[in-house]
Amino acid sequence: MGRILLIAALVVVGLFLIGSIVGLVFSALKWILIIGAIALGVTLIVKNAGSHRH
Repeated sequence: MGRILLIAALVVVGLFLIGSIVGLVFSALKWILIIGAIALGVTLIVKNAGSHRH
């Protein structure tokens, strides 16, 4: 009985750890996408502003 509870506890702890790691990965991906979108927007604005001057 004790071994079953230990295995169940390890599974629950493992799921919590996997959930937090997946959350961190998705959070990092979200910020990378946001920063990339901002950089792309700034690049397009700078290119358009530069082309209108000529």
